[in-house]
Amino acid sequence: MGKGALGPGERVAALEAMTAQELDLVVVGGGVVGAGVALDAVTRGLDVGLLEARDFASGTSSRSSKLIHGGLRYLEQLNFELVREALQERALLLQRIAPHLVRPVPFLFPMTHFGWERPYVGAGVALYDTLGFASGLNRGVPGHRHLSRSRALRLAPALKKSSFTGAVQYWDAQVDDARYVMTMLRTAAGYGAHVAQRTQVIDFLREGERVTGVRVRDLESGAEFDVRAQQVVNATGVWTDDIQELVGGRGQIHVRSSKGIHLVVPRDRIHSRTGIILRTEKSVLFVIPWGRHWIIGTTDTEWTLDKAHPAASRVDIDYLLDHVNAVLSVPLSRDDVEGVYAGLRPLLSGESEETSKLSREHVVAHPVPGLVMIAGGKYTTYRVMAKDAVDAVAHGLDQRVPRSCTDRVPLVGAEGYQALWNSRHRIAHESGLHVARIEHLLQRYGSLIDEVLALVERDPTLGRPLNGADDYLRAEIVYAATHEGARHLNDVLTRRTHISIETFHRGLAVAQEAAELMAEPLGWDGEHVKREVEYYSKRVEAERLSQEQDTDQEADAIRLGAPEIVPLPDRT
Repeated sequence: MGKGALGPGERVAALEAMTAQELDLVVVGGGVVGAGVALDAVTRGLDVGLLEARDFASGTSSRSSKLIHGGLRYLEQLNFELVREALQERALLLQRIAPHLVRPVPFLFPMTHFGWERPYVGAGVALYDTLGFASGLNRGVPGHRHLSRSRALRLAPALKKSSFTGAVQYWDAQVDDARYVMTMLRTAAGYGAHVAQRTQVIDFLREGERVTGVRVRDLESGAEFDVRAQQVVNATGVWTDDIQELVGGRGQIHVRSSKGIHLVVPRDRIHSRTGIILRTEKSVLFVIPWGRHWIIGTTDTEWTLDKAHPAASRVDIDYLLDHVNAVLSVPLSRDDVEGVYAGLRPLLSGESEETSKLSREHVVAHPVPGLVMIAGGKYTTYRVMAKDAVDAVAHGLDQRVPRSCTDRVPLVGAEGYQALWNSRHRIAHESGLHVARIEHLLQRYGSLIDEVLALVERDPTLGRPLNGADDYLRAEIVYAATHEGARHLNDVLTRRTHISIETFHRGLAVAQEAAELMAEPLGWDGEHVKREVEYYSKRVEAERLSQEQDTDQEADAIRLGAPEIVPLPDRT
């Protein structure tokens, strides 16, 4: 099995392969579920193609809370099976599938009442821990513990003493969501899947009632072509209904979008050695450790406007600040906010009018022969969703398809990760980089670190940090273009790294340097570099201005004022 690079040459080869012959399966959508479906199918021996209209993970899958968790709040809804399933997946990801990308994270749950609350919360967290034992695996995280107020304050001095009476600490896990999706796609490509981004499905191919493939527009070149396949999976999340319309008729699945926004603030603004989870009137609020930062989220409001670029309004930002400041001894202000991002949850439409009550469980449907649709679910359970979708595909194929094996398939970079982590001081000495840099690289690339270090060995200037975002090496920008499918500056600053939300300048200070680093591997001339930087600058300007608006409608209108680097034409 190869390491599955996703560079420019591999994209060309993938498109040629997809048009040359009929595939067993073509997957529409390059988020976590689509990537999961492609990996599940190719590791069952199917010939698979995947098409993504924008960048990989550019929708919901790069704008999550970046947690791999069971969903403690679902216990209150008595949804034990969803929690058990998610915790089993958490154990698999932590210990077998992606130990280089998924790691444990502690949370403090402050309590506000004497008497009844501690046994109530304690019983819930104890059940959460118990459900976390997966077959053949332990939880992969420590168990919970009860803390007095004084002990909790030693862990989280930032908490306002008067705001709580005691606490429970428990553990979950976190992930770089966009990087996880890209790594999964590289793994699928290594097993033989054909993967291409910036390729928009504009219609379905039909033989009578049966779907026999898709009509595709390459958004980079404008060329149109057909991809024929025995089965098509629609894994487009919040775009499910839009793709369904191409088939015609009333769909079997209806998805509503719920907007969740997150703030990123520097680590020194909140003095704590643990994450914090707070109960709100609607849901829960997380304060999540994220390198040299905290991620604070999230909101839960219905969204009916632009799906590609959901906008965060002033009201959204103030909501999060007000709720977190209720428990902080030193309150945060808007000036403390480095980054803001907004994402949409694809929720299955139900009877309830509140998005926070809609189902997070997934559903698979076969609306017409040759087409499988999957929607709902949550990031943590992507692998189960993918398995169910490919089971439906197998049912539609006239051949025996083996059972899913993705519970035993590590992602690229996982093999040998622990041994390399144990050898990080030696690697630092041999490479000439500080051990902190090696730790950073190992937690992003795992055993693929040798490919990044090879770039530095060939050109030592790539071993320097970016000027203005010194968490990241210049080599990481080049590697994103050569191996990770980044085709535009925005792909690198927003998803291959998170410079766009981890710096007060939102990436503007490094845009020129990063674009120049991408130029050679992607064949850009000076004019193209200038265009990429201008586009990115306009995007940041529009986002900042949208975050000053009071309503979703005003914020959305301003955010849409920024042009697309690759125009997405209307489906015709």
